Amino acid sequence: MSTVTSPARHRADLGEMDADSRAYMALQPPPPATPPSAEAAREGMRKARPFNQPDLPHVACVREYQVPGKAGTIPVRYYRGVSTLTGETLPVQVYFHGGGWVIGDLDSHDWVCRAVANAANCAVVSVDYRLAPEHIFPAAYDDALAATQWVAAHAKLLNIDPARMSVGGDSAGGNLAAAVALALRDNGKIKLRAQILTYPIVDLTFDYDERFEKGVALTGGGMRDFIEKYVPDANQRRDLRCSPLFAKSLKGLPPALVILAGFDPLYDEGEAYAARLKDEGVTVKVARYPGQMHGFVSRPKLLPKSLDAIAEIASFMQAHQ
Repeated sequence: MSTVTSPARHRADLGEMDADSRAYMALQPPPPATPPSAEAAREGMRKARPFNQPDLPHVACVREYQVPGKAGTIPVRYYRGVSTLTGETLPVQVYFHGGGWVIGDLDSHDWVCRAVANAANCAVVSVDYRLAPEHIFPAAYDDALAATQWVAAHAKLLNIDPARMSVGGDSAGGNLAAAVALALRDNGKIKLRAQILTYPIVDLTFDYDERFEKGVALTGGGMRDFIEKYVPDANQRRDLRCSPLFAKSLKGLPPALVILAGFDPLYDEGEAYAARLKDEGVTVKVARYPGQMHGFVSRPKLLPKSLDAIAEIASFMQAHQ
């Protein structure tokens, strides 16, 4: 794959953590001495969901499908916004959940997908891609690309407009969205209207800011553990399918909304990616939440600035439909 050798580095200029973020961290148990197993981390995420998310908002429609992939079927969940009409052909976002390619599923980001569908009056297709360490790179990427291509090919079934398609995701999901956007640009058959990258992982070789080794929802050490599980072969970590920042060119990519949290080891690489996109002629909006932490968008019950981010996502999507 084509690569660049030295992506620009940025460093966050931190202010103060927001009061809601401080309160969130005060509720968290002490971190384990060693990274938890994948299954323990998944169970922890499942147990935390009722504390992080309010009741699920009503939507007009929820359906599930099994999408063919390279290694079997890929579960996806389809939503239509509550105010959309039954026969209306809708714009669609293909969404990839976060969780370091190791945790997360259709349920962990059910609230986010419903909120986006309602706020943007669109359809959302959430993808349950294969997880590491059981399925290492490029499994998640392969599933993400296959699911996006399936959505475009099944527009009539889904009652969506394939000419008004976007991709989006948070953290590892933002990584997959950025990588899929590159693949579709290069293939030329599907033209995306937008890419929504919420605190995306874009460089698996990044040297994380030492200020994020404790006291935040995601630490540099936690991020390194996720990378080890997803791409255990360090020689693969500059592949643009897992590190979009190493793509030789970002020209011709769809308009991007990049949402960043200040107290997040991924902040700096997100800034670097947004800067490269802008420098190479891509329309970019960067939405910075300096007092927030990684993961705030999917934790609205305790971190209410999530609602501001959902509104920004909907506004950007509607502006590029």
